[in-house]
Amino acid sequence: MISVSIVDDENELRKSITTFVNGSPGFRCISAYNSAATALKGLPADKPDVVLMDINLGGMTGIECVERLKIEVPTMQILMLTVYEDTDQIFKALAAGASGYMLKRSSPTKLLLAIREVHGGGSPMSSSIARKVVASFQKSQKTGEKQTHLSPREEAVLDCLAKGLTYKQIADQLGISIDTIRTYIRRVYEKLHVQSRTEAVAKYLQA
Repeated sequence: MISVSIVDDENELRKSITTFVNGSPGFRCISAYNSAATALKGLPADKPDVVLMDINLGGMTGIECVERLKIEVPTMQILMLTVYEDTDQIFKALAAGASGYMLKRSSPTKLLLAIREVHGGGSPMSSSIARKVVASFQKSQKTGEKQTHLSPREEAVLDCLAKGLTYKQIADQLGISIDTIRTYIRRVYEKLHVQSRTEAVAKYLQA
């Protein structure tokens, strides 16, 4: 059973998604919040497997909420569910720690697949969003822009990966838990737009 929490200030949509999730075999909605402030108070205790997060919440944005949640609970898996399709919002959300980015107009079936993919360690995106990410990546390659904005800790983790260290060895060397290492690696993959250790290391060595 995959537990899901929802953060969205649209009452009808929030109720609709809650009903749909609860009516789907293998899924259960354990909480729903109408603001980032209430979500920050409740989600750490709820401990859902996946959080569905809107961006335009009023007051604190969903992206800011993601960033604060990932600091407090690094292993929390968050899937952005929004109407925004602009590249800037996409990359801000992923950089903040979101695990995937789906549009609200996505079909219920695709949403369930995305929730399951995030729970399984993947980073799903709507097809139109994926195309924007690819287009942005290709454009930055042509213009010679810097591809990544890794934090010092993310660079340290990637450097350890390049040296062939295991997750446990990296955790021991950096003095943090294996779960935290997995979170950093997921962020590195998202920022480098890669899907594997080999791709990440190759791009790192080419930088």
